[in-house]
Amino acid sequence: MSTETSPSVGLRRKGLKPLPTLPLSAFTPPNTGTNDKFPLPPSPSELQPGEIVDAHVISSTGDLSSWKSQAGQNLGGRIRGVVLSLHGAQAADVEKVVQDASSSTTPILAIAVPFKLEDGVPASPPSYLASGSSSKPAIVLSTTFTKSSQSAIDALAWALAQGFTVSIDVQSGLHQESGWEAFEDFLTKATATPPKGKIVLSNILPPPDDLTIPLVKLLTHDNYRSYQSHTASLSLFANLFVNFLPPAWGAPTPPTPAPAAVSDEGKAEEAEKAARAMIREKVEWKRRLKMYIGPAIEAFGFQRILFGSSHAAPLTGVSPASNAGDWYELARESFAELGIEQEAVDAVFSQNAKQVYGAASP
Repeated sequence: MSTETSPSVGLRRKGLKPLPTLPLSAFTPPNTGTNDKFPLPPSPSELQPGEIVDAHVISSTGDLSSWKSQAGQNLGGRIRGVVLSLHGAQAADVEKVVQDASSSTTPILAIAVPFKLEDGVPASPPSYLASGSSSKPAIVLSTTFTKSSQSAIDALAWALAQGFTVSIDVQSGLHQESGWEAFEDFLTKATATPPKGKIVLSNILPPPDDLTIPLVKLLTHDNYRSYQSHTASLSLFANLFVNFLPPAWGAPTPPTPAPAAVSDEGKAEEAEKAARAMIREKVEWKRRLKMYIGPAIEAFGFQRILFGSSHAAPLTGVSPASNAGDWYELARESFAELGIEQEAVDAVFSQNAKQVYGAASP
């Protein structure tokens, strides 16, 4: 007489194992006696860089007084150096600014001098671009990319072969896929020979954006998807870094509202209402910024992102300029709210710039 095998026995013969049971302690927070072993992440308001190197300060004359007045204590009090961009300076004035930079009361780590890609390889470079120059501050090249040409490809290839760091303001129409593709093709051709120098990109983090597009729709928007994919592609280029600068979004960076001391009750209520509106605007900006910071960190890591307080290039009335101090606060809080460590904050706000520009001239 045969005996039927029970389902439970059959299941055990197939090798299935009972699921482990977790102790109740796994679902409860540690008690006060073990809090030190499970520290909470630092508050975004407390996470500050130990020092700051502003990697992008534009002044065509070399005068930093306007930047200093905007920087305030939070930015200016921690500053240990700046990278001065002479964007818009006349060729005849560059030499004098370079010579006077050593006497600046604000330490100048490097000077970015104008360099036109469309002019091709310079036939007779000025003295401050002469190979082997030991000028201090270091000299880097600042240029704008709008479209590719053989002259532009040759010019960038020459600069990188000489060991220069080249700062490129990408203005090739990043609202369209073709703008990204044109720039990547340009870089691919210019870096066919492994470069000695470094490349620093502006107007990439964050890219141009339309503030009228709600954040929910931005997640699936073609522009945002292009940004994600092309950021990953750009990270594959050797010695390529990105500046984290005030964006060209058609509006200045929202300020951090200060407490208003108003005695009149009616005016105090209006001031409080305006402050709440500014806070809401700032929160909205930080949400949008973090959407762009995330893919950049995934692609480049914290080691290839540099903080700067000036826009990629002087802006028109369509995109009013941001205040340097306001942008610093917004940029710092946006990074800090991602739950990053102190080491990452120090890298973005100072250490990476020292690495890139510490030996920028050939």
